[in-house]
Formats: sequence, structure tokens, C-alpha cells
Amino acid sequence: MAENMRDIKRRISSTQNMKQITKAMKLVAAAKLRRAQEQAQASRPYTDKMREVIASVAAGAKGIQHPMLVSRPVKKTGYLVISSDRGLAGGFNANLLRSLTKTIKERHQSSEEYGIFAVGRKGRDFLKRRDYPIIAEVTGISDSPQYADIKSIAKQAVQMFAEGAFDELYLVYNEFINPVTQRPVQNCLLPLAEVETEDDAGIQALYEYEPSPEEVLEAILPRYAETLVYSALLESKASEFGARMTAMSSASDNATEMIAKYTLEYNRARQAAITQELAEIVGGANALS
Repeated sequence: MAENMRDIKRRISSTQNMKQITKAMKLVAAAKLRRAQEQAQASRPYTDKMREVIASVAAGAKGIQHPMLVSRPVKKTGYLVISSDRGLAGGFNANLLRSLTKTIKERHQSSEEYGIFAVGRKGRDFLKRRDYPIIAEVTGISDSPQYADIKSIAKQAVQMFAEGAFDELYLVYNEFINPVTQRPVQNCLLPLAEVETEDDAGIQALYEYEPSPEEVLEAILPRYAETLVYSALLESKASEFGARMTAMSSASDNATEMIAKYTLEYNRARQAAITQELAEIVGGANALS
């Protein structure tokens, strides 16, 4: 009985230590989430302005047939997948990768029909273990990512599309809805057919192009596509911290329940031990009398 009580006390102590860790991780994730949201919001005006300029150039030069603006028959598809480097984030990575593998099974008959650009260690490891065709990878991205962190892989993906290696390119990442909701999405990054026909409300700005609209598009379209990748990375980071905060909150709540359960077991065992000791004392007294 005494040994059983010692085991229960050890469980209570270890669970209390784990609860302290999960609570600290929740607070850290909440602080990082706030910074990630601010960073994502700060990047939107730049992306919106680039979209406005591209729409204006494309509308003012109808004869332009840039490869990034034109849809073509799909023979090979590229997927740029953004996951996290670390776990302990609930279903953040599992839901995203499940959605990706389901899409690949539905769309493609063989691995020759698609290629994957992996951002994040969790996604990279998952795909490598299952022999998916990974063209390029980036891991070890900081909690406050910079454009330079994904510039090389984004540039490679966009360039391969422009050169005809892919006929379409999808961004696969977790969209941030709110701190407790993250949604896996697959957005068509290229071709940018929808930019050409975009009709923004209000007064349209007039631009003069030097040296020509064609050369302006040639320079700005790849940069715009790379910026969309960076924006998706910022969304994914905010989603990751939201998922981790939620997971650590659930872990702390579960630890509280386990501590209450173990405490009840300990009190029952202690009460049983006291009752047994009293019964032994009374029995001994009766035997002496």
C-alpha cells in the first residue's frame, strides 16, 4: 500500500511538472502568434499594390502574352508545400499533409505528373519517407521569417513554371482563420490568369511604363509570385503558433484533470491505509484483553 502511494505521488509530481511546461509553451506560442499576425498584416499593402500595378499593365497592353499569365494544357503540376519544422502543434501538419496526399492520389496517376517543393522539416520528412518526388527543400526557418528565407525555393519554382517544366503551380499551406481555427488550403499560384482580368472598384491609377509594358511585366510578375509565397509562409507561421497555443492549452487542461484523478486515488489509498492500521490496532488490543 505504501509503495502504491509513493507511485501515485510520483505521477502527481511528474504531471504537475508537465503542466508547468505546457503552460509556458502556451504563453510563448501566444506571444509569437501576436508577432506573426502583425508581420502578416504588414506585408499585405505591398502585395496589394503589386497586384494593382500588374492588373493595370495587363489591362493596358492586351496583346501581351506573358507565360505566367496564360493558362495551358496541364501535363505536369508543381506543389509548394509549407509545413512546420517542429511538432507539438496538434493536427497542424497532419491535416495539411493528409489534404495534399489525397489531392495527389485524385489528380495524378504517377510521380512523373507532379513535383513538390517542401518548406518545413515535418513536411519534408513525411514526403521523403513515402518517396514523393521532392525537387527542392528549405528547413530551419525562424519564427519571424524573412523574404530571404524562401527566396531561393520560390524563385526556382516560379522559374520552372515560366520555362515550361510545370503547367500549373499550387501553394499548399494552412490558412489562418483565428487562433483556434486553421484551414489547409491549396491555392493556384501560377498561372496568374485572374490578375489580368481583375476589375478593382474605384478610380484606377494611370501609369507610364519605361521602357515598355512587356519588360515591366517580365520583371514584376516573378517578384509578385514570390511575394505570394512569402505571404503564404507568414500565414502558415501564424497558423502554426495558433495551433501550438491550442494544443498546449488542451495539454494543460488534460494535466489538470489527471492531477485531480491521481489526487483522488492517493486520498483513497491513504484512507484505506489508515483504516487498515486502525483495524490492526483494535485487533491487537482485543487480543491482549
